[in-house]
Amino acid sequence: MIKINQRIDKNISGYIPDGISRRQFLKRLGGGVIVAVAISDFSDLEAAVLQEMPTDLNAFLRVSLDGRVTCFTGKIEMGQGVVTSLAQMIAEELDVQLENVDMVMGDTDLCPYDRGTWGSMTTRFFGPALRSAAAEARAVLIQMAAEKLKVPVTQLKVENGTVMDSNNPKSKITYAELTKGNKIVKTLSEKPELKDPSQFKVIGKSVKRMDGKIKVTGEAKFAGDIRLPGMVYASIFRPPSHESKLKSLDTTAIDHIEGLTLIRDNDLVAVLHEDPEYAQACLAKINAVYDTPDSTLNENTIFDHLLKMAPEGEMVAEGGNLGEGEGMAKKVLESEYHDGYYSHSPMEPHTALAVMEGDRMKIWASTQSPFGLKSEVAQVLGMSPDKVHVQPAFVGGGFGGKSNNRQGVEAARLAKLSGKPVMLVWTRREEFAYDALRPAAVIKIKSGVTSAGKIASWDYKVYFAGTRGASQFYDIPNHKTTVYNSGWRAREGVHPFATGAWRAPGNNTNTFARESHINFLAAEAGVDPLEFRLKNLKDERMIETLKAVADKFGWIPLKSPSGKGYGIACGTDAGAYVAHMAEVKVDRQTGHVQVLRVVCAQDMGLVINPQGATIQMEGCITMGLGYALSEEIKFTGGMMHTRNFDTYKIPRFSMLPDIQTVLVKSKDTNAQGGGEPAIICMGALIANAIYDATGARLFRMPMTPERVLEAIKKS
Repeated sequence: MIKINQRIDKNISGYIPDGISRRQFLKRLGGGVIVAVAISDFSDLEAAVLQEMPTDLNAFLRVSLDGRVTCFTGKIEMGQGVVTSLAQMIAEELDVQLENVDMVMGDTDLCPYDRGTWGSMTTRFFGPALRSAAAEARAVLIQMAAEKLKVPVTQLKVENGTVMDSNNPKSKITYAELTKGNKIVKTLSEKPELKDPSQFKVIGKSVKRMDGKIKVTGEAKFAGDIRLPGMVYASIFRPPSHESKLKSLDTTAIDHIEGLTLIRDNDLVAVLHEDPEYAQACLAKINAVYDTPDSTLNENTIFDHLLKMAPEGEMVAEGGNLGEGEGMAKKVLESEYHDGYYSHSPMEPHTALAVMEGDRMKIWASTQSPFGLKSEVAQVLGMSPDKVHVQPAFVGGGFGGKSNNRQGVEAARLAKLSGKPVMLVWTRREEFAYDALRPAAVIKIKSGVTSAGKIASWDYKVYFAGTRGASQFYDIPNHKTTVYNSGWRAREGVHPFATGAWRAPGNNTNTFARESHINFLAAEAGVDPLEFRLKNLKDERMIETLKAVADKFGWIPLKSPSGKGYGIACGTDAGAYVAHMAEVKVDRQTGHVQVLRVVCAQDMGLVINPQGATIQMEGCITMGLGYALSEEIKFTGGMMHTRNFDTYKIPRFSMLPDIQTVLVKSKDTNAQGGGEPAIICMGALIANAIYDATGARLFRMPMTPERVLEAIKKS
């Protein structure tokens, strides 16, 4: 089994020794081979990501005296399975057994700089650099073996960490024997090529999650599992609304409680105690008076508000002439699509433990960006970044929400002010109120279709969802895409609370609108929705993906609404192509939608771990049910009414359909993202299936029973 964060896990239950610098760590390693990574031949985006890595932090792996291989990565494991797939990449290129790979992830003292684990960029961008490092290490070791065995390099081969003479298998030497007593820092004059897929022994094979056993048994350590001597729990005083202004604060009821520490530092008011429940009880005794303004802004009025607040649009794509296209059309359709706010709602709430050790701050946190947290803490506390050490811990789900590090900064402030180790675990109420939500958004589409079933015009306007997924991939001669606010954040006053990335940011909203509208056009043209898509596509990968899902589903051509309850949607995300088909049952009396079956086909290029990819697809489909059907944040102005899972309805087991997946054999030998694509289609997929079942068109998510009933009445 892969050992994960081995050095850390051995000490995690006690007081972990003082942090050490990377230079000191490498000195302590003794014998071994350290291989520097040559970074080149990447796309502009890849290069931008990789060039952020400091030159003195580009050692991605080491080969130890005992022959084990340690992988250093700034990426973290939050359930996406890269703890396994990254190990597969090293094992493949280095020719070692997978079980001999150890992972050190997200340790800011030991690992190369990384901007964060998000955007399905780990496999796409970090993976090639890691494979390159392993390939270089293998080449260096073979050179060393050639010198030791006195045979040409071309005569040597490697099996499971042993270099041997092809002509005399008894003449061999292990990686451990080669590194004994030596430490080599070396790059090659010629960069070795990565293995061709035809040579793979580890990559492309289904491997069980290497962290599965320790997570099931409870051995895996999350930030909230760590304990330090003298540790106290923090409860922070929060205002009732994001718009509330503090007028007065009275803490006399708790000022003299023995064992309780009260912290007041500008905007930060907190109580600390060794018992977390007692800390919460004491916090409730603080009396405060706030000024909270009245507001008419809520989950229903937000869409008009967004349109009023929209900045000037930016045209991001254009072709042909819209007027000419509309003139060619038999029918011109115009629709407006709405999408509300969503919480990430991970199993693990935002958590952090911080402690000052001398002049160094040590932090364990549920974060997707350890180096980002390091920088934030250093800035807020006025410390040198090299005095802040973020240590590794597993993360219990993030989905973009743990890209922000507020809880880590708060814990660090309290630890410095109190002089004690401070554990901060957000309550569910805090989690909903202070998590950066997926932004509400509006999309307007005006399009025309000819009598031959060809899309003649496409005028697409995105308000506050951003550009991800806004680019349409259909063959439309006359088109224009305009984006109003290019990202998921907006200027102050637009959203009543913080917004941020949410699994495949913006693409869920854009795909909901685009694919719903494509079905709308198909219905108006009287054409089967699969045939309509194929007729308006030239992209061979999308065509192949659609045909793959249709074959697995057993799609029978239909003119919607057919009463069958069949839905279809497709899209692209993180370099991957994805297509879904579904079958739903709609209760016309209650509006309840039961998704019976979902089939998903995905072309994600080179698949590192097919089982891991399948699990991610299934997870995306399951999570997508929530944003499509039941998850909704209700609010008045900056006052959040949705505060826990009793009112925020994530998918239950009773909602789950039969799920089938297809990994399309791709001609793309590069690995693409797999952690997000399969979620983007779920809204449109279900909306299109509801329309096919009932003739009712849904233009807003989530598609709650009340909204389904309302749509049925209008149909």
